[in-house]
Amino acid sequence: MKLARYRLGDGPVRIGRVDGDRVTNISGVPGVGTSLKALLPRLDSLRDAILTAEASTTPLSSVTLLPPIDEPQKYLGIGMNYAAHAEEARQAGIPIPETQMWFNKQVSCIVGPYDDVERPTVSEQLDYEVELAVVIGRECRHVSRADAQSVIAGYMVANDVSVRDWLAKRSPTFTLGKSFDTHGPIGPWLTTADEVPDPHALELSLTVNGEERQRARTDDLIYDIFEQIEYLTTVMTLMPGDILATGTPAGIGAPTQNWLRPGDVVRATVEGLGSIENTIVEGR
Repeated sequence: MKLARYRLGDGPVRIGRVDGDRVTNISGVPGVGTSLKALLPRLDSLRDAILTAEASTTPLSSVTLLPPIDEPQKYLGIGMNYAAHAEEARQAGIPIPETQMWFNKQVSCIVGPYDDVERPTVSEQLDYEVELAVVIGRECRHVSRADAQSVIAGYMVANDVSVRDWLAKRSPTFTLGKSFDTHGPIGPWLTTADEVPDPHALELSLTVNGEERQRARTDDLIYDIFEQIEYLTTVMTLMPGDILATGTPAGIGAPTQNWLRPGDVVRATVEGLGSIENTIVEGR
């Protein structure tokens, strides 16, 4: 199933079940509430009630979709994790890492699936990265690769917006260049893991003003999603609602210096999960 957080007009935040082009308000189902992050550990026990709920429905075109996960504790991204992308980076003089290379995106960067993305005044090197995002469903540590699928609540589309000169020159880590406000659009909803039998067989793509810039399949991942979870949980406890951006394919703007400009419309799509679309605006 597909679960969204949304508002209707100036009304309260609701959780909805997305069916086609309509959303059904399920916040009134006992145990659901208005926090999708809080719902995740109870999702299996409430699944039948959510699927059969017959509350009011609204066209998706009439609501404002919010970031599906409210106040995640962590937003982690892995760098150069598609083979073709790693090769384009190598040709640009960036060495391919010998292990998984993780960084933080500060959670304050997160915005909704159709919100504006700001180009900060301190840089003109604003770049896009379509990614398959994983959402963790339960508290977990020391998860084996074989058990990793059991801790995944679902999947989303993400655009790991990046400020390239702050990645390369202004900070010795990726965190600052990955964490500008508005640089974490996610959504459009959470697609639960049962609807994605093989997350390594999905197509993802990104366009800027309708021009295709990225297209690949997740079978090009160097470290698959289950390996990523095993690696991370060797170090830290992952919590319900934590977001893992699993890598971007080739075609980013950096090799050609084809940076995003105010007025550009960026659309990121993952097969079966939907699309997010964000307009670039002048920031502060």
